[in-house]
Amino acid sequence: MASNTYTGKISVMEVVVWILLIMVVCFTLAPILFMFVASFMDAKQIMSMPFNWIPSKSYFTSADRTFFTNFHKAIWGNNNSFSFPRNIVNSLVVAITDSVTTVLLASLAGYGIAKFKFKGRNFVFMSIMATMMIPFEAIMIPLYMVASGMRMINTYQGLIVPFMVSAFGVFQMRQYLITFPSEYLDAARVDGLNEFRIYSRIVLPNCTPVVATLGILSFRNQWDNLLWPLLVAQSEKMKTIPQYITKFSEEKQTDEGAMMACAFIASIPMFLLFACLSKYFIGGAAVYESRKG
Repeated sequence: MASNTYTGKISVMEVVVWILLIMVVCFTLAPILFMFVASFMDAKQIMSMPFNWIPSKSYFTSADRTFFTNFHKAIWGNNNSFSFPRNIVNSLVVAITDSVTTVLLASLAGYGIAKFKFKGRNFVFMSIMATMMIPFEAIMIPLYMVASGMRMINTYQGLIVPFMVSAFGVFQMRQYLITFPSEYLDAARVDGLNEFRIYSRIVLPNCTPVVATLGILSFRNQWDNLLWPLLVAQSEKMKTIPQYITKFSEEKQTDEGAMMACAFIASIPMFLLFACLSKYFIGGAAVYESRKG
């Protein structure tokens, strides 16, 4: 019986694949590394060509600049308003709330479409998918008029309600649940469980990978959202962190160093979230690919 033994030889194709992967990693990490390095530089060093990846020593020995000058400006603001903590809290409230509601509502809708046979099921599913073809810019002004009419401007409701569920979330949950064994659900019904208890005790606990994946994507979408908050969050106390970052770019002067420092600080929650849920995120992506169709 022949055995598969490792010969120690590396094929040309493997070398090419590794080179391509290394190039992709470098292109992916380069902007993050640039953001981190630039957060310790002044505007002159950031805009210099070619870019020097090591900050100049004169930057740290200057009388009016220290190692944390840009970070101090990022937190206190360019006008010493110290609105950074409030803007961080606003972004956290919006992103966490929308992530939770998206997971719950999308899983309920995906479960119903995947496991219940009713007239017009495919039409409902395709109608939900059709909304993904409509760009947000096309409905942005009508949505703003609705929010204004309901007095949701400068409120958490105005930031949260329009994004409580997404068509992509419904699609992702439906694709995951469509191959979920129906025998488990039938056995639960025989045992006397109602549909909501089946969903909460059997279906949802077994959807951890896709729930984590959808939660991370939903959190990221709202954490990075700038366009809608620019419309509905006009007061300083309701602005989110992307709006706060844009405050460092003014008409006559832009503080690139403080902007990079603020962007780096704002990226930390996303790094932590992905680090904590990375195994579920990667597992969910793999399972989703295997169940697609």
